[in-house]
Amino acid sequence: MQHFKNTDSNKMKSKVTMATAFKTIIWPRRNLVFLGLILIVLSRLSSLVLPWKSKALLDDVVPNKDYDQLYNLLFIVGLAILIQAVTSFLLTRILSVQAQYLISELRAQVQRKVLSLPISFFDNTKSGVLVSRIMTDVEGVRNLIGTGLVQMVGGTITAVISLVLLIKISPSMTLFVLVPVAIFGVIALKAFGYIRPIFRTRGKINAEVTGRLTETLAGVRVIKAFNAEEQENKTFEKGVDRLFQNVKKSLTATAFMTSSSTFLLGIASTGIMGIGGYKIMMGDLTVGEFLSFTLFLGFMIAPIVQMSNIGSQLTEALAGLDRTEELMNMTAEEDSEARTVTLQTMEGTIEFKDVSFSYEAGKEVLHHINFKAPAGSVTALVGSSGSGKSTIAGLSATFLNPKSGKVTIDGQDLTKVNLSSYRQHLGVVLQDEFLFEGTIRENILFPRPNASETDLQNAVKAAYVNEFTDRFDDGLDTLIGERGVKLSGGQRQRLAIARAILANPKIIILDEATSSLDTESEALIQKSLTELIKDRTTIVIAHRLSTIRKADQILVVEAGHIIERGTHDELIASKGRYFDLYTYQAKI
Repeated sequence: MQHFKNTDSNKMKSKVTMATAFKTIIWPRRNLVFLGLILIVLSRLSSLVLPWKSKALLDDVVPNKDYDQLYNLLFIVGLAILIQAVTSFLLTRILSVQAQYLISELRAQVQRKVLSLPISFFDNTKSGVLVSRIMTDVEGVRNLIGTGLVQMVGGTITAVISLVLLIKISPSMTLFVLVPVAIFGVIALKAFGYIRPIFRTRGKINAEVTGRLTETLAGVRVIKAFNAEEQENKTFEKGVDRLFQNVKKSLTATAFMTSSSTFLLGIASTGIMGIGGYKIMMGDLTVGEFLSFTLFLGFMIAPIVQMSNIGSQLTEALAGLDRTEELMNMTAEEDSEARTVTLQTMEGTIEFKDVSFSYEAGKEVLHHINFKAPAGSVTALVGSSGSGKSTIAGLSATFLNPKSGKVTIDGQDLTKVNLSSYRQHLGVVLQDEFLFEGTIRENILFPRPNASETDLQNAVKAAYVNEFTDRFDDGLDTLIGERGVKLSGGQRQRLAIARAILANPKIIILDEATSSLDTESEALIQKSLTELIKDRTTIVIAHRLSTIRKADQILVVEAGHIIERGTHDELIASKGRYFDLYTYQAKI
């Protein structure tokens, strides 16, 4: 499916015009839209039969008591009503269903785009905000492909045909009507220009409110633990009130349009009554012509009033597409132009060459980092909190890119490497590992859904997951709840390690995988980790220094610098920072 063409970041906030929407959304579905237009024309033409035949009824059939012509007239009007009903059903069935299909397509496309964005984007954007932008912002397109746009075109056709017939009946009365209609048109155009920014802001506010609500529900244990329910209620109420104030603005503008249309068109109708009555009394107009004029006038005015509502819907649709286009124009993490190197095979040697990194301009968190992790070796990162260990791990996992210097894999610059070809060889076990709602089996199979039962059981045994699943009635098919809340910290950690074992990666990044475990669980996990890291390049962030005594190299990181490096025995012998940290932990 087509989407908006990427532009430079400085153009990302440009408005989606109707022409752009036509080119990218409507034109690819032109066959369906054209069919819709044919149906709407048939529907509108058939709707004009009643006012057309009403003149004949009053001026010819009734005065002449022509029963045959009466029956013919009733048959024609009845057939026209049937055509209206059938075309109305087909319009809804064809276009409304297609509009909902388009919404599902766009949601899938936006979600795919969001997942392609770099980790830094997610670090700065609430998940609830993204949920709102994926699910809500695209809903307005139903008015572009659905009955909204077609009704607007159909309404225009009806209004033009009615105008021609009105002029034919009485040019002077028609001219009188056109003055208030033109004034209303000017008011409507001004109102649409005022409403569109309101709809844009509404999408932003709605995303923020949804984001906060998602956080509140995810952190309900913390909220209850600190007795902060009332505080959260007030925060949510403020957000809801902001949304209300925004809606109130748009409703006020819409109400002004509606009331002005009622007033101006009411004046027109009142004038027509006077002029028409006068013309009938003067013999310049028949009763049938007056009734026909009045009915045709309704058919001309109704689409104009309806178009004001449809115009609001289209304005809302374009405002939602503005926000969607911003997401679609963001640069994906896998930049195909830069990442041209595809790794066919991998040994697993990682090297940092004079790497510096900063999350914010002018505030470096890593300074000129240099080290080499040979294939199959274990490199441990130790140091105080905030020293830069996780940033080094993030650079190794390609979650981050260095501001200067290079990180290489088997001599290839990681910023030039196709991410999929690298990450298929990567396994990550985080300190606070994320688990998906579902069963234990589904979570372990996540990296390889089609893995054999033998591979699954090997991973389960290697990570000692069976040590606790054997006690569950449903075993591996036990539901673990959202984020694995039904499991203990140690159980979640073992499940995460089993997932990494099943992935069978060449490179393992461990963020102190045993930090959440009790002594007994830690002993079990140390055995499984020994098996996991065998012949694999491993970078481990260590908090418990006793777990890394056998590491091939230990890097002591402080304030973004590597201040010591060596094996455990070498660093203990040198009696530097590592010696201090190790002896301090040994005393605790």
